[in-house]
Amino acid sequence: MTAKIELIGVKKRFGAKVVLDGVDLKIEKQSSTVIIGGSGTGKSVTIKCILGILTPDEGTILIDGQDVTRLRGAVRDPLMKKFGMLFQGAALFDSLPVWENVAFGLIQGHGMARAKAKDVAIEKLAKVGLGSDVAYLSPSELSGGMQKRVGLARAIAADPEIIFFDEPTTGLDPIMADIINDLVISTVKNVGATALSITHDMVSARKISDHIAMLYQGKIIWQGPTGEIDRSGNPYVEQFIHGKAEGPIKMAVKA
Repeated sequence: MTAKIELIGVKKRFGAKVVLDGVDLKIEKQSSTVIIGGSGTGKSVTIKCILGILTPDEGTILIDGQDVTRLRGAVRDPLMKKFGMLFQGAALFDSLPVWENVAFGLIQGHGMARAKAKDVAIEKLAKVGLGSDVAYLSPSELSGGMQKRVGLARAIAADPEIIFFDEPTTGLDPIMADIINDLVISTVKNVGATALSITHDMVSARKISDHIAMLYQGKIIWQGPTGEIDRSGNPYVEQFIHGKAEGPIKMAVKA
């Protein structure tokens, strides 16, 4: 079976700093994969390479078996319509009401009429547990958890085939984080999408994923079914998932 997303030997550097040093990762259709790793390990750069925001220096990125590594401009537009994304911090437009935030891609990217896009936005808000009254509020009137829900509604507005989740629970209290985790699971299942998430929150990673991959020093050092991560036998993985200061991963601490 052709993987939904496949990265083969992907490398990316910025000047002398090597961020990705040969990433190999295969994500099956309608599965949920989480990339874990510390801050600055290249998780966001990996997603940006898949999205085409960054171009890898070496390697290949396949979507549905098609090499999309260096697609640009109008040729890339059909591919971009397959994607939805929940940004870290929700990244809502302060100047637009909630419904226009949710409908932004439908209007700007898909050319949908505003009236129809508004109806779709209200429908998607309902799927993440927000009533139609929220549609007319401004983002500044929402709590952090509600903003995350609006961001999720926007991510699924066009029924994407692939959804990216960038630190979906960052900045949320444990209860709201668990609510967002449940919403991620249910929306991915309802849309029938393939999900790729990045996080350092192991509670979230375990809950929302079928598979986990750990990125360290530019490479995937372990990947497998979520249920097997506690038996990885990898000392780097063991240190990270248990949050231990002692271990092979050394953190620079300034005095």
